[in-house]
Amino acid sequence: MEVILLSDVKGVGKKGETKEVNDGYAINFLIKRKLAVRKTEGSILHLEKEKEEEAKRQSDLKAKALENKEKLENITLEFKAKVQANKTMAGKISTKEVEEKLKDEYGIIIDKRKFVDKYPINAFGYTELKIELYKGIVAKIRVHVSEEK
Repeated sequence: MEVILLSDVKGVGKKGETKEVNDGYAINFLIKRKLAVRKTEGSILHLEKEKEEEAKRQSDLKAKALENKEKLENITLEFKAKVQANKTMAGKISTKEVEEKLKDEYGIIIDKRKFVDKYPINAFGYTELKIELYKGIVAKIRVHVSEEK
């Protein structure tokens, strides 16, 4: 029986592929667990429609990422930190703090897991952080840490 996979199935194939499998396996496992549907004209049309919608969604995400990249490249985030006795910075500024400041001050929502450089900032001055907004689209944001008076 020919089926169209609705999700990745280990040992069978990837989502959207058409595969020839045993009738019992198709009926009792794949179709029953909603991992696949029978290959019919209607299911093929439905699959093509879903692919078009996914392509449109991905292009929208890419456009949003390019828009955010342009905004982020022009932003310099300001942080204040206490000075220790040996003139070094007390504490660190994490990517979570950078993410929260972007959300609070500029309304730009970025997941902290998207930061390419995941190390916390632990020195005064300017630091450049890279954020991967979309596949292949990396924005650079400047972070300035100054002494708290």
